[in-house]
Amino acid sequence: MLKTTLSMVALAVSAAAIADDTNVKDLQAADMEHIVVSGSRVFESIDEVPASITIINQKQIEDHLKVNPELQSLLSQIVPGLAPDTGSSSNTGQSLRGRAPLVMIDGVPQSTPLRNGSLGVKTLDPSAIARIEVIKGATSIYGNGASGGIINYITKQAKSDGKPEGEISLSSRFSAVKLAESAGARIAGAINGRVDQFSYLVTASYEENGVQRDAEGDILGLQYGLSDTVTENYFTKLGYDFDEDKQLQFSYNFYSSQQKTDLGDVFGNINLGEKSYAIHVPPAQQKQGKPQGPEGNENITLKYTDIEVFANTQMTLDAYMQDIENVFFFSPSLANPDEGYTGGQSIIRSEKKGARATFNTLVDFDNVQATFIYGIDALNDVTSQPLVDGRIWVPEMDMESIAGYLQTKWIVADDLVLKAGVRQESIDLAVADYQTLKLCRSADQCSVPLNVKGDTIDYDATTYNVGIKYNANEKFSPFASYSQGSDISDIGRLLRSATVEDIGQIQTEASIVDNYEIGFNSQFETLRFEFAAYRSTSEFGTTNKFNEVTGVYEPVRAPQKIWGYEALVDYKINDTLKLIATYSYVEGKDTEADTYLGSRQISPPKLTANLNWQPVDALSMTLSWLHVGDRKRFERDDKGNYVGDQGPIDSYNVVNFSGQYQFDQSWQAFVGIENLFNSDYFPARAQAYTYGGYNIKGLGTTATVGVKYRF
Repeated sequence: MLKTTLSMVALAVSAAAIADDTNVKDLQAADMEHIVVSGSRVFESIDEVPASITIINQKQIEDHLKVNPELQSLLSQIVPGLAPDTGSSSNTGQSLRGRAPLVMIDGVPQSTPLRNGSLGVKTLDPSAIARIEVIKGATSIYGNGASGGIINYITKQAKSDGKPEGEISLSSRFSAVKLAESAGARIAGAINGRVDQFSYLVTASYEENGVQRDAEGDILGLQYGLSDTVTENYFTKLGYDFDEDKQLQFSYNFYSSQQKTDLGDVFGNINLGEKSYAIHVPPAQQKQGKPQGPEGNENITLKYTDIEVFANTQMTLDAYMQDIENVFFFSPSLANPDEGYTGGQSIIRSEKKGARATFNTLVDFDNVQATFIYGIDALNDVTSQPLVDGRIWVPEMDMESIAGYLQTKWIVADDLVLKAGVRQESIDLAVADYQTLKLCRSADQCSVPLNVKGDTIDYDATTYNVGIKYNANEKFSPFASYSQGSDISDIGRLLRSATVEDIGQIQTEASIVDNYEIGFNSQFETLRFEFAAYRSTSEFGTTNKFNEVTGVYEPVRAPQKIWGYEALVDYKINDTLKLIATYSYVEGKDTEADTYLGSRQISPPKLTANLNWQPVDALSMTLSWLHVGDRKRFERDDKGNYVGDQGPIDSYNVVNFSGQYQFDQSWQAFVGIENLFNSDYFPARAQAYTYGGYNIKGLGTTATVGVKYRF
């Protein structure tokens, strides 16, 4: 009986992962969304998870891809609790409930938490994704870096049982405000099939952006910009079924997205309301250095699954390797005139090697079904941030981690769900002796380099989680949970700004994040409602403080408290019209100084609405609305300026449209319009960040047109 249950769950998850929602009715799609994978590292019903979860299905991904190919734009529109889209290649400031999320592909971490460059969201093309699972709130189930939760990209799988199946799409994206130089082109294709026990899936995408223009027709600033970006993604997944219980799966992902431009920036000042924008300039004034962006990041994963390795127990063994090289923009602040440097450009390099063993045992008692999930994780993460010219900004950090964990779930009388778990993790972080980098904003404003004695820092943490959910009445299904996360993320930022000569004196303590959450789900005949309120605390949060002598933003460790609430309404108005609306509010303070946290962590209130209309089977249209509210918590300094990430945020609205028409089983045409009413605005991060170059306006009206062919 339990073997049958495990097999059915595995088949259900496979169906959810590969389903093409274009041809699936609402009820079927809703049923599939009751399966999640990342919450406790095994497949389970969403109804059995006492936490807030957002599932983005394939239809939602495809609809948004017609408007904007950037994943952070999609996530911002659909996920309550996630900060608004930055409109750039960087997700700096796009926190999840005020803290950093851990981005994963099929459960394999993609973020670089030891030196968080906030580029983890851009690791995979949306065309390779079957669905996205977002688990909100601090968790340690996957280890370091998930203080805000988890964003897990679940990739597609082979679904053909006979001859090969596939698709190819062609599209162009261009500014409707000023066409000149804005037209780009995108091609994406996929093929999958099965030969006896062997299955295969291959996806590929290539995109060249033209220049991106704001509502006034000016080219957006280049810092983390997307103008003239060339993006490539090649993903493959191969599987072999030894028998009905045992499967071996190999996957490979290559992702590159770099800005290759001959433009130059004209920097503005957000304190004066001036935008940064780009123009054509002589070669000497063009964007300097290497092209910015991910430079051929690679992931390799090998996974073996045995549905019943022994009585009532499923085993999953996986090993992975990752090579990341993210290139950042050329910055004049990385200057050192006395050694001949007038600026610099940094690279975050990260190499990970990991292995994991996960076991899932089901036990049936008289009126209780118990699940025990346990295993061991091992990880080696070597991360650094050198400059292209050879100078060392962040020294190499060599982390060795070993962790064991146990998660339990108890379902009593089919209605009461109890979950509890523990994770014990030991981390050794080795850093050799190094010298901090001398940085000069001007000839008279320089930091003082220090020789810092390296060492091996040991971290040992035991974290716990417990939750309860009651499902007796679908009209009111309440839950409550407490979870902890152990976080040593962004140690590199602390090391590069060291003001002492011994690494042991730098405040590199791990931060234990305590997350409390209560909420409920309500399901009526045509209406689904979700609500959650949360509070998280940490003893060693990190904020930035500007040093006026050196011109460097230095990290400050202090206790933090973050709180907020979220709501979602999913309403099927009639057979052809469906509305999904969300609202999220988050706030936070440095509890030691009793001051509000800046916009690097805390985002303004966000309201979204997505209205889908399908008058006939062949035609579907979606109208989406994003409202970002005010947040004005800080005062000007004695010079009359806002500093750091403390600029005031004024509200703004953005409306998008997408539509598609299915001519027959093979051919489809589609159109998308971003910023339909050409709203002229600064995104939330651009308003709040007073750092040079971030004050870039939002994208003006931009259109996408394309066709898709399936075979």
